[in-house]
Amino acid sequence: MNNKELAQLIYPSLPHTPEEYESMYPKRQLADGAMVTRLGPSPTGFIHLGNLYGAFVDERLAHQSGGVFYLRIEDTDDKRFVENAVETIIGSLSFFDINFDEGVTADGDIGSYGDYTQSHRGEIYRTFAKKLLEQGLAYPCFLSEDEITAVREKQEAEKLSPGIYAGWSKYRDWGKDPEIEAEIVSRINAGDPFVVRLRSKGVPNASAEETERHTVTDAIRGELSVPDNFQDVVIIKQTGIPTYHFAHVVDDHLMRTTHVVRGEEWLPSLPIHVDLFEDLGWELPVYCHTAQLMKIGEDGNKRKLSKRKDPELSLDFYRKEGYHPAAVREYLLTILNSNYEEWRIENPDAPIDDFEFTTEKMSSSGALFDLDKLNDVSKNTLLRIDAAELAAWLKGWSDEFAPEYAYVFNDMELLEHILDLGRHDARPRADLVYARQIMDFIGYFFDEAFEIRDEYPAEAAADKEAILKAYLESYDHSDDNEQWFGKIREIATELGYAAKPKDYKKHPDEYKGHVGHVSTVIRIALMGRAQSPDVWAIQQIMGEDKVRARLQAAL
Repeated sequence: MNNKELAQLIYPSLPHTPEEYESMYPKRQLADGAMVTRLGPSPTGFIHLGNLYGAFVDERLAHQSGGVFYLRIEDTDDKRFVENAVETIIGSLSFFDINFDEGVTADGDIGSYGDYTQSHRGEIYRTFAKKLLEQGLAYPCFLSEDEITAVREKQEAEKLSPGIYAGWSKYRDWGKDPEIEAEIVSRINAGDPFVVRLRSKGVPNASAEETERHTVTDAIRGELSVPDNFQDVVIIKQTGIPTYHFAHVVDDHLMRTTHVVRGEEWLPSLPIHVDLFEDLGWELPVYCHTAQLMKIGEDGNKRKLSKRKDPELSLDFYRKEGYHPAAVREYLLTILNSNYEEWRIENPDAPIDDFEFTTEKMSSSGALFDLDKLNDVSKNTLLRIDAAELAAWLKGWSDEFAPEYAYVFNDMELLEHILDLGRHDARPRADLVYARQIMDFIGYFFDEAFEIRDEYPAEAAADKEAILKAYLESYDHSDDNEQWFGKIREIATELGYAAKPKDYKKHPDEYKGHVGHVSTVIRIALMGRAQSPDVWAIQQIMGEDKVRARLQAAL
């Protein structure tokens, strides 16, 4: 039996040849330099910051170059499949304005290079596995789990590299042994389970001098020296489902992917992928291995973000807390490209898409994620979003994640005034960070959320009633800011407080306190907090009736 006869025995009837698939998925008609990128998440039910980090790189590369960005669902690991995970992936990425040109959508596939779900592409993978079998570049392997365990134990004892490779599977060189050939034929006909392994060409356990190497250009890390692959990795599992190694090679070729963005944890697998592309006679895409996301741990040292320890790794965290997608995108660019922050300072009002993203400015070492920095970036980003747009976005967030705040959205015009408070001053207030924080920050405007949170200042607590009565009697909603504060100063001096804080500081024995202590009593009565934006401006938004009602309630 020759290789072609063995391949035909394993895969006797397939609908198309490799050549026909090449015709069905032709080279894309794109301008020179246009990049084709893909995001290939697994439907495990957990979509994380690393997915978004990579997706943003994919999206920028494709769309800045006039190329194509598509979503492919890589579900070949059926043991990890979680129900409704695909919908979660699509919804999460859509929330962060990651927009695909092709691929899987909630309403089915879009594009001419599908099916975009790997579990639906079995015949394609089997066709190219058959091609490798015909060329003697792959072989069926019947090693049981017990046999593989015994191999591993022997390799450990002999201090050899672990794995199945030349010398460790009797099925590898079946053509040289008629008994093994007969066993393979018999077991295939009997329906015994087997895997298909790549027949690697590298020399196992060779010294560094004996190992052949390939030069692969990584768009982030530059030229990489990659050793020959000597592992006979599984390309088709016993279930007939391909492994990631094989499926992504076949799909990236047929879908005409030009740039593959993935985490640096895949670097050790690069020799296998180079081997597969060469065996199939295909051009290698440009790999972009991103740095791992790190954070500063409690001990002050960098560590990887952890699913178990760090809730901020999950995209659900940002959705439920209500981080605006524009803020998250803005922040990701600060850790993706080292020159982004400088560009933003020089172009404070420019749209983010005006920034020229490049892989050359990406770090090849750990990318440091800092939630406090994200919050700072978010404050400045929200300043650039129109109040009406921000109000509408907050309502959408509340409808989905926090319906308990429905009362905030009964009067959208009022909400817009609240959100605009202090944002157009000479030195704009940057008080708004993310939706849940915003709901808390503006809560004092609404009776449903109003509460006295802070204690009245000790210097004026004894005069609280006198201060509020005098303020209520003098209150005129039509007063301008200067007139309003002039009345507070009068109340303060009449009750024995310094008209200016500096006077109290110089002569503390002559006064009960200063005008700031008096105004804080009023602020707490109206807002429940010792710190807030300008009280006069808040009162203008609240309206006279609410102001008087709050003062009466405090009394």
